[in-house]
Amino acid sequence: MNDQTDAQLLRAYAEHRSEPAFAELVRRHVDFAYSAALRMVCDPHLTEDVTQSVFLALAKNAAQLTDRPVLSGWLHRTAQNIAAQTVRTDVRRRAREQEAAAMNDLLSAEPEVVWENIAPHLDAALGGLSEPDRDALLLRYFERKSAREMAEILGTSEDAAQKRVSRAIERLRDCFAKRGLTVGASGLAIVISANAVQAAPLGLSASISTSAALSGAAMHQTATIGLTKTLAMTTIQKPLIAATLAVAVGTGIYEARRASHWESEMQTLLQQHAPLVDQVGQLQKQRDGTNGKLAALQLENEQLRRDTVELAKLRGEVARLRADARQLARLQEADTQKENDPTETAMRSWLSRVSLLKQRLEQTPSAKIPEFQFLTEEDWLNVARDKIDTDTDNRKAMSALRKAAESKFGSLVQRALRQYMQANNSQFPTELSRLRPYSESPLDDAVLKRWQIAPANLIPNMRVGSEDWVVTQKAGPVDEDYDSRLVFGPNGSGANSFFKLETATTEK
Repeated sequence: MNDQTDAQLLRAYAEHRSEPAFAELVRRHVDFAYSAALRMVCDPHLTEDVTQSVFLALAKNAAQLTDRPVLSGWLHRTAQNIAAQTVRTDVRRRAREQEAAAMNDLLSAEPEVVWENIAPHLDAALGGLSEPDRDALLLRYFERKSAREMAEILGTSEDAAQKRVSRAIERLRDCFAKRGLTVGASGLAIVISANAVQAAPLGLSASISTSAALSGAAMHQTATIGLTKTLAMTTIQKPLIAATLAVAVGTGIYEARRASHWESEMQTLLQQHAPLVDQVGQLQKQRDGTNGKLAALQLENEQLRRDTVELAKLRGEVARLRADARQLARLQEADTQKENDPTETAMRSWLSRVSLLKQRLEQTPSAKIPEFQFLTEEDWLNVARDKIDTDTDNRKAMSALRKAAESKFGSLVQRALRQYMQANNSQFPTELSRLRPYSESPLDDAVLKRWQIAPANLIPNMRVGSEDWVVTQKAGPVDEDYDSRLVFGPNGSGANSFFKLETATTEK
C-alpha cells in the first residue's frame, strides 16, 4: 500500500471497500488533518472529534475524490468547514484559554513567539489562496514532498513546481502583512514546516478507523477488525516517518523526543485496542440481527406501498374514463346541434370556400404574387364571402386577393414614405430599397422588384396628392381583364385600369 498514490487508494476503497487502503490514507493524512483542526478549534478533545468527522466524510465521498491529484487540499477544506461549525459553540471560549498552553511545548523561545502569532491566521490565509498555490504549499511544507515528487503529482517540471511554491509563499506573506504580521519568506517557510503538522494524540487513528469501518459496514456489511489492527500499527509507525522529515527542516530533536515517548506507550495502545475489537464484534452481531428484521419489514412495507400505489392508479384511471365519457357525450350532443344550425352550416360553407380557393391557388402558381405574404386570414375570408362556382368567379377571387395583398404593401409604403421624407427634408427617395429602415415589416427583394418610383404625370386621370412622384407596379398584370394598376403616394392612393408606362423613369 505504501507505494500507491492517494487516488489509487481512494479508488480501491470506493470500488472494493478495501480497509487496508483506507487505513493507509488515514496513516498518511491524520497528522495533517488533526493539525489543521487543532489550529481552528484550539481544543485537543474537540480536535479529535473534528478529525474523526473529516475522515468519516472522506469515507462517504471516496468515489467522488478518486480523480483529485492532491487530496490534502480537500481534507483541509473539509476540516475548515467542520471546525467552523464546531467553533460556533461554547468551545470557542475554552479554545482561546487552551491555545497558549498547547503552544508552550513547541521548539525554542523565538520560533514559539513567531508561530503563536502566525498560527491563528494560517488556515484563513491558506483558504484565501488559489487552489494551485494552496496545493503547492500543502505538498511542500505540510506533506514534505520533494521537488521531484511535487512535479510528478502536479504533472509539471521540478522548476515549475519550485516556482509555484515560491509564488505561494510570497502570497501567503502578503496575507499575513495585511493582518499586521511581517515575516520573511525563508523564516515563514521554516516556521510552517516545523510547526504546521503536529502529531495527533495516541489512539486517535484507531478511533477514526473504527468509526469509518462501522460506517462502511452499515452500508456494505464488510469486516472492520483487519482495518482497526492495521491502523493501530500504522499509528505507531507515524512518529518515525515524521521524525525523519522533521530532521530535513531543522526539527529533528523535537520529533525524536516525541517518537521515543510514543514507543513507550505502544503496549498501552495495543491493550486498549483488544477490548475495542471485541466491542466491534458484538456491535456487528447486533447489527446483523437488526438488519435482518429491518429487511423483512422493508419488504413488507414495499409490497404495501406498491399495492397502495396500484390501487390509486386504478381509481384515477376509472375517474378519468368517466370524465372522458361525459365529455364525449357533450361533444356528440354539441355536434348534433351544430349540424341542424343554419348559421353553423353557412360558416362551414364559407370556410370550405376558403380552403377551395387556397387549393386552386396552389394548382395555379402563376396567379401568385410575392405580396401574398401580407395577407391575413380575414383577407381570405373577405374574398371567399361570395360563391366561387365558375372559372370567372375564380379569376375574380384571385384578382381580389392580389389587390388586397398589393394594398397591404401599399399601406406599408405610404407610412415608410412619410417617415423617410420627414427625415430627409421632404425629398422623395430615388429607389424603394431606401424605405427599408422605415418600414414596419421587412421588404424583401422579391416584392420590391415588382414596384417602381415613377413620375406622377405619367399616371393619366389620377392624382394621389401634391407630390411629383408616386410608387406603382413595374410588372404587368397577372390577369389583364380583372387586375388594376395601384398608385401610392405619401398621403394618398388610387387604382386605375392597367396600362403600360412607356417612359417611366426614376431620375429626378
